Amino acid sequence: MQNTAEKLIYIADDEPHIRELIKSFLEKDDYAVEAFENGDDLFKAFMIKKCDLVMLDIMMPGTDGLTVCKKIREMSDVPIIILTARDSDADYVAGITLGSDDYFTKPVSPMQLVMRVRAIFRRIEMDKKTPSNQVLTYSDIEINLASKIAVNTKNREEIQLTPNEFNLLAYLMENQNRAVSRDELLDKIWGFASEVETRVADDTVKRLRKKLAQTDLIVDTVWGFGFRLKEKELI
Repeated sequence: MQNTAEKLIYIADDEPHIRELIKSFLEKDDYAVEAFENGDDLFKAFMIKKCDLVMLDIMMPGTDGLTVCKKIREMSDVPIIILTARDSDADYVAGITLGSDDYFTKPVSPMQLVMRVRAIFRRIEMDKKTPSNQVLTYSDIEINLASKIAVNTKNREEIQLTPNEFNLLAYLMENQNRAVSRDELLDKIWGFASEVETRVADDTVKRLRKKLAQTDLIVDTVWGFGFRLKEKELI
């Protein structure tokens, strides 16, 4: 088992049995967990002591989870997982767009959630091993893997990307000479691979395409397989 002893997780959910169930499963996996019955209390705690990962229910008394997600993301890159009882595409897109790293629709499988948490922390540890001066360039895009900044080299303007959008772009740039399958992206970026989860890759690609619209790069679809980066004039 990985070393999880130093990892602190905050959970906000107004349903006590769900809150305690998730807390118990995470604690069995050796994480330190603090649970809150609403997002306002979690945010107050976060302002006092930062944690390593946040889980937020959307519908809670007081400030809703999406708003808390946005407030936290404005000041921190801490991983955020959204939990909701509503299987709504609008909620899903809002959560991912606001910078959450993952999204679960209730009823949540506690074991699956724990596996996803492990995958997020594993990805973070892999990022830490990246050389601090490593910069990738392809066409008119330059990304710094240490600072997590993407720049349009034609005008030197920063391209505002969420953590998952940046990781997707970085992985495609690292593998720019080949097509990358959806399953590979799910495994390498999100830490899981499942047919029912391919939407997260497709939705992230759609948003990344919009943000690359003013550049010479495009995320091209390889039908029935996955994606690859291409220069527009070569398409």
